[in-house]
Amino acid sequence: MAWRMSGTYVASCSCNLICPCPTDGPPTSPDGQCRGVAVFQIADGNLDDTEISGVNVALVNLFPANLTAGNWKLGIVVDESASDEQAAAIETIVKGDVGGPFEDFAALTDEWLGMERGSVGFSNGDRPTGSIKGTDFTFEPLAGPEGSDTQTTVKNAAFGFAPEFRVGRTSGHMDVHSIEFDAIYGETADYEFASEMEEGAAKGRG
Repeated sequence: MAWRMSGTYVASCSCNLICPCPTDGPPTSPDGQCRGVAVFQIADGNLDDTEISGVNVALVNLFPANLTAGNWKLGIVVDESASDEQAAAIETIVKGDVGGPFEDFAALTDEWLGMERGSVGFSNGDRPTGSIKGTDFTFEPLAGPEGSDTQTTVKNAAFGFAPEFRVGRTSGHMDVHSIEFDAIYGETADYEFASEMEEGAAKGRG
Protein backbone atom coordinates (compact mmCIF):
# COMPACT_ATOMS: atom_id res chain seq x y z
CA MET A 1 0.00 0.00 0.00
CA ALA A 2 1.32 3.45 -0.93
CA TRP A 3 0.67 6.62 1.04
CA ARG A 4 1.81 10.21 1.32
CA MET A 5 0.95 13.22 3.44
CA SER A 6 2.25 16.78 3.52
CA GLY A 7 1.35 20.07 5.12
CA THR A 8 2.35 21.96 8.27
CA TYR A 9 2.62 20.81 11.86
CA VAL A 10 2.89 22.48 15.26
CA ALA A 11 4.05 20.56 18.33
CA SER A 12 4.19 21.12 22.07
CA CYS A 13 5.75 19.12 24.89
CA SER A 14 6.70 19.17 28.56
CA CYS A 15 10.46 19.51 28.01
CA ASN A 16 12.32 22.68 28.94
CA LEU A 17 13.80 24.76 26.14
CA ILE A 18 15.12 23.35 23.92
CA CYS A 19 13.65 19.83 23.80
CA PRO A 20 16.53 17.35 23.23
CA CYS A 21 14.34 14.52 21.90
CA PRO A 22 15.00 15.31 18.20
CA THR A 23 18.73 14.74 18.84
CA ASP A 24 18.13 11.59 20.94
CA GLY A 25 18.94 13.34 24.22
CA PRO A 26 17.21 12.54 27.53
CA PRO A 27 14.00 14.52 28.12
CA THR A 28 14.31 17.66 30.25
CA SER A 29 10.76 17.80 31.61
CA PRO A 30 10.30 18.02 35.40
CA ASP A 31 9.81 14.25 35.76
CA GLY A 32 12.36 13.25 33.12
CA GLN A 33 9.77 12.04 30.60
CA CYS A 34 8.66 13.84 27.44
CA ARG A 35 4.90 14.17 27.11
CA GLY A 36 3.74 15.92 23.97
CA VAL A 37 1.30 16.48 21.16
CA ALA A 38 1.77 17.42 17.52
CA VAL A 39 -1.08 18.67 15.33
CA PHE A 40 -0.62 17.87 11.65
CA GLN A 41 -2.59 19.72 9.03
CA ILE A 42 -2.75 17.32 6.08
CA ALA A 43 -2.91 19.71 3.17
CA ASP A 44 -2.36 16.92 0.64
CA GLY A 45 -2.40 13.18 1.18
CA ASN A 46 -3.79 9.75 0.42
CA LEU A 47 -3.55 6.06 1.25
CA ASP A 48 -3.97 4.28 -2.08
CA ASP A 49 -7.40 5.49 -3.30
CA THR A 50 -8.44 7.01 0.04
CA GLU A 51 -8.01 10.79 0.00
CA ILE A 52 -7.00 12.28 3.36
CA SER A 53 -6.34 15.87 2.20
CA GLY A 54 -7.88 18.50 4.44
CA VAL A 55 -7.89 16.38 7.61
CA ASN A 56 -6.23 17.45 10.87
CA VAL A 57 -4.73 14.81 13.14
CA ALA A 58 -3.02 15.05 16.53
CA LEU A 59 -0.22 12.66 17.48
CA VAL A 60 0.17 12.17 21.25
CA ASN A 61 3.37 10.84 22.79
CA LEU A 62 5.04 9.75 25.98
CA PHE A 63 8.78 9.19 25.71
CA PRO A 64 10.16 7.82 29.02
CA ALA A 65 13.81 8.35 28.02
CA ASN A 66 15.87 9.21 24.95
CA LEU A 67 14.05 8.12 21.81
CA THR A 68 16.25 5.20 20.77
CA ALA A 69 15.70 3.62 24.21
CA GLY A 70 12.16 2.81 23.06
CA ASN A 71 9.16 2.06 25.31
CA TRP A 72 7.17 4.87 23.66
CA LYS A 73 3.45 5.37 24.08
CA LEU A 74 1.69 6.82 21.03
CA GLY A 75 -1.90 7.57 20.08
CA ILE A 76 -3.83 9.85 17.75
CA VAL A 77 -6.91 12.04 17.66
CA VAL A 78 -8.48 12.44 14.19
CA ASP A 79 -10.71 15.44 13.58
CA GLU A 80 -14.41 14.63 13.84
CA SER A 81 -15.07 16.08 10.37
CA ALA A 82 -13.13 13.24 8.72
CA SER A 83 -15.02 10.24 7.40
CA ASP A 84 -14.61 6.85 9.07
CA GLU A 85 -12.68 5.69 5.99
CA GLN A 86 -10.29 8.65 6.25
CA ALA A 87 -9.82 8.13 9.99
CA ALA A 88 -9.05 4.43 9.50
CA ALA A 89 -6.55 5.25 6.74
CA ILE A 90 -4.74 7.77 8.94
CA GLU A 91 -4.54 5.31 11.84
CA THR A 92 -3.13 2.67 9.51
CA ILE A 93 -0.43 5.12 8.41
CA VAL A 94 0.51 6.52 11.82
CA LYS A 95 0.42 3.14 13.55
CA GLY A 96 3.19 2.13 11.15
CA ASP A 97 1.37 -0.67 9.34
CA VAL A 98 2.19 0.52 5.80
CA GLY A 99 5.85 1.54 5.88
CA GLY A 100 7.55 4.91 5.81
CA PRO A 101 8.82 6.85 8.85
CA PHE A 102 5.94 5.75 11.07
CA GLU A 103 7.08 2.14 10.66
CA ASP A 104 10.31 3.23 12.36
CA PHE A 105 8.19 4.65 15.19
CA ALA A 106 6.36 1.34 15.61
CA ALA A 107 9.61 -0.49 16.29
CA LEU A 108 10.21 1.83 19.28
CA THR A 109 6.61 1.90 20.55
CA ASP A 110 5.67 -0.25 23.54
CA GLU A 111 2.01 0.75 23.65
CA TRP A 112 -0.31 1.99 20.90
CA LEU A 113 -2.98 4.05 22.66
CA GLY A 114 -5.37 3.87 19.74
CA MET A 115 -7.41 6.44 17.85
CA GLU A 116 -9.95 8.86 19.27
CA ARG A 117 -12.28 11.17 17.35
CA GLY A 118 -12.77 14.79 18.36
CA SER A 119 -12.14 18.36 17.27
CA VAL A 120 -8.58 18.93 16.03
CA GLY A 121 -7.83 22.42 14.76
CA PHE A 122 -4.85 24.11 13.14
CA SER A 123 -4.21 27.76 12.37
CA ASN A 124 -1.07 28.60 10.37
CA GLY A 125 1.07 31.72 10.37
CA ASP A 126 4.07 33.14 12.22
CA ARG A 127 2.55 31.82 15.46
CA PRO A 128 0.59 28.69 14.48
CA THR A 129 -1.96 27.30 16.90
CA GLY A 130 -3.03 23.72 17.47
CA SER A 131 -6.30 22.73 19.11
CA ILE A 132 -7.30 19.32 20.46
CA LYS A 133 -10.78 18.75 21.85
CA GLY A 134 -11.13 22.44 22.69
CA THR A 135 -7.69 22.92 24.29
CA ASP A 136 -5.40 25.29 22.38
CA PHE A 137 -1.66 25.83 22.36
CA THR A 138 0.10 28.59 20.41
CA PHE A 139 3.69 28.52 19.17
CA GLU A 140 5.79 31.51 20.25
CA PRO A 141 9.03 31.55 18.22
CA LEU A 142 12.47 32.21 19.67
CA ALA A 143 13.98 35.25 18.01
CA GLY A 144 17.19 35.10 16.02
CA PRO A 145 20.14 37.49 16.45
CA GLU A 146 19.31 40.98 17.69
CA GLY A 147 18.50 43.34 14.86
CA SER A 148 17.46 40.56 12.49
CA ASP A 149 13.99 39.38 11.56
CA THR A 150 15.00 35.70 11.67
CA GLN A 151 13.85 33.02 14.11
CA THR A 152 15.76 30.22 15.80
CA THR A 153 15.74 26.90 13.93
CA VAL A 154 17.10 23.39 14.31
CA LYS A 155 18.46 21.62 11.22
CA ASN A 156 19.17 17.99 10.36
CA ALA A 157 18.03 16.52 13.69
CA ALA A 158 18.04 12.73 13.74
CA PHE A 159 14.39 12.62 14.83
CA GLY A 160 13.06 15.82 13.28
CA PHE A 161 9.68 15.92 11.60
CA ALA A 162 11.33 18.11 8.96
CA PRO A 163 14.90 18.82 7.79
CA GLU A 164 14.61 22.24 9.48
CA PHE A 165 12.05 23.43 12.02
CA ARG A 166 11.43 26.58 14.04
CA VAL A 167 11.68 26.27 17.82
CA GLY A 168 10.02 28.25 20.57
CA ARG A 169 7.64 28.17 23.50
CA THR A 170 4.09 27.03 24.11
CA SER A 171 1.91 27.18 27.20
CA GLY A 172 -1.23 25.65 28.63
CA HIS A 173 -2.33 22.37 30.17
CA MET A 174 -2.90 19.36 27.91
CA ASP A 175 -4.65 16.07 28.69
CA VAL A 176 -5.07 13.75 25.70
CA HIS A 177 -5.21 9.93 25.74
CA SER A 178 -4.61 10.24 29.52
CA ILE A 179 -1.22 11.83 28.80
CA GLU A 180 -1.30 15.00 30.87
CA PHE A 181 1.29 17.77 30.95
CA ASP A 182 1.99 21.49 31.12
CA ALA A 183 3.20 22.73 27.75
CA ILE A 184 6.63 24.40 27.64
CA TYR A 185 8.53 23.72 24.40
CA GLY A 186 7.18 24.16 20.87
CA GLU A 187 8.22 23.62 17.25
CA THR A 188 6.71 24.01 13.80
CA ALA A 189 7.55 23.45 10.13
CA ASP A 190 6.22 22.22 6.84
CA TYR A 191 6.54 18.44 6.53
CA GLU A 192 6.33 15.74 3.89
CA PHE A 193 6.06 12.02 4.68
CA ALA A 194 5.52 9.04 2.39
CA SER A 195 5.67 5.26 2.34
CA GLU A 196 8.86 5.61 0.30
CA MET A 197 11.04 8.42 1.64
CA GLU A 198 14.01 9.92 -0.18
CA GLU A 199 17.46 9.06 1.17
CA GLY A 200 18.35 11.40 4.04
CA ALA A 201 14.77 12.53 4.71
CA ALA A 202 13.89 13.25 8.31
CA LYS A 203 12.30 10.44 10.32
CA GLY A 204 10.16 12.57 12.60
CA ARG A 205 9.24 12.69 16.27
CA GLY A 206 6.32 13.48 18.60
